[in-house]
Amino acid sequence: MRLNTLKRHFREGAKNIWRNSWMTIASVGAVTTTLILVGAFLALMINLNHIADNLEEDVQIKAFIDLTADEAEIEAVGEELERIPEVSLVQFSTKEEELQSLIESMGEEGSIWDLYEQDNPLSHAYVVKTTDPLDTASVATKIEAIDNVEKVNYGQEVVQNLFTFNSYARNIGLALIIGLVFTAIFLISNTIKITIMARRKEIEIMKLVGATNGFIRWPFFVEGLLLGVLGSIIPIAVIVSAYYYITNNVDTLTQFEFVELLEFNPFAWQLSLLILAIGAGIGVWGSVMSVRKFLKV
Repeated sequence: MRLNTLKRHFREGAKNIWRNSWMTIASVGAVTTTLILVGAFLALMINLNHIADNLEEDVQIKAFIDLTADEAEIEAVGEELERIPEVSLVQFSTKEEELQSLIESMGEEGSIWDLYEQDNPLSHAYVVKTTDPLDTASVATKIEAIDNVEKVNYGQEVVQNLFTFNSYARNIGLALIIGLVFTAIFLISNTIKITIMARRKEIEIMKLVGATNGFIRWPFFVEGLLLGVLGSIIPIAVIVSAYYYITNNVDTLTQFEFVELLEFNPFAWQLSLLILAIGAGIGVWGSVMSVRKFLKV
């Protein structure tokens, strides 16, 4: 396609936006409304997935060593742990460190354990983390079979419930996002179709005087692109502003320490580009699909 022809198509597409101002407002309004919902839900689900990933990464296994094991046997346990393929980290924790950790975790009530500092009843332990958190249960089973490992703890029921919840949340979130996007496509394409139907006579006349399908389609392609871009501006502004406020006030909005949102920069700009791409894509798709039926003259 020659540059002059391309300029002509963009010029005609822009003129059509201005000529059909009321239909343009209706189309942009449909794009804006649906993209606010899609963008807000995208931001929510991506951050929930991020929080779920962080929770899974915090899952760790504690392998408590038999009290009767000597130093050589303790070192041998560590070597066995490092040989497990799924293990990414093995860290030794002395029984003194275990006692201190217990005291700190109990807050004011932990002071009662100070009495055991001279005669510590706890065991040495190895803290183990897996490359893939979903391998935690299988790795724990392997650790239990190692000699001189007295007990293995990784919060079995809590961890399993966490993995199950995260799996359901991801699948449901993905399904809802796909559903919202298809709903947006349906609403926006129908609105654009009404706009094009109002100009079907114009299309028929162009066909009768010999205009090719591509020559007729391109201005509508550009018009759909511009409608999608224009309809993306307000959703981007609303969602970016809301996300900026939330990320700067997350500590006051929630009391849960594990709620750690993605940083504003670059996530807000990446989300903006995604919303813009969705808006432009839906606008183009709606225009191309809607004008196709009127090209059969």
